[in-house]
Amino acid sequence: MNKNKRIEILTRLRDDNPNPTTELNFSTPFELLVAVTLSAQATDVGVNKATDKLFPVANTPKKIFDLGVDGLKDYIKTIGLFNSKAQNVHKACAILLEQYPQLDLDQGEIPESREALEALPGVGRKTANVVLNTAFGWPTIAVDTHIFRVSNRTKLAMGKNVDLVEQKLLKVVPKAFKQDVHHWLILHGRYTCVARKPRCGACIIEDLCEFKEKTSD
Repeated sequence: MNKNKRIEILTRLRDDNPNPTTELNFSTPFELLVAVTLSAQATDVGVNKATDKLFPVANTPKKIFDLGVDGLKDYIKTIGLFNSKAQNVHKACAILLEQYPQLDLDQGEIPESREALEALPGVGRKTANVVLNTAFGWPTIAVDTHIFRVSNRTKLAMGKNVDLVEQKLLKVVPKAFKQDVHHWLILHGRYTCVARKPRCGACIIEDLCEFKEKTSD
């Protein structure tokens, strides 16, 4: 795909949604970190249902740590892989309490560092990218299954795995679009360029997309 076509695609996505953001409910960077950690192999809707009950009770490292692993499980047991997620979130809270006394953890502060975030249990590159982008405004691009599919299907940025797609997107997406491209692509993949049968007939970039097997939906 050539540069001009990429820019037109990104421009249309921007014009359609000038201020995109995550669909996860959160009010502090820490809440976002927990929500994104819980969202692995789960829907945002499912995570929100759990955190809408959890966060009014425990939304700081100290409060979640004090719940204990079993107490935390009671709030997130409707989410897939809740056993391992509860253990990871609880361990992450312990690390934050031990290693970052200089932060105002009671107000939801977390370290603004990729290295520090990825050192927390259950936090990989994708989760760190989401947190750095959404909470701190970094021009990171977290590639999940939706973004991987859209990038390859449209030929916006092709790659055999999520890391390669991320590298390609970082290379070809102009600076002016980098802050929000993660959200545009994930929402486009979630609601329009869906996995089984893309809704090409309702797509605002259909004429620019290089996917050959377009549908009339």
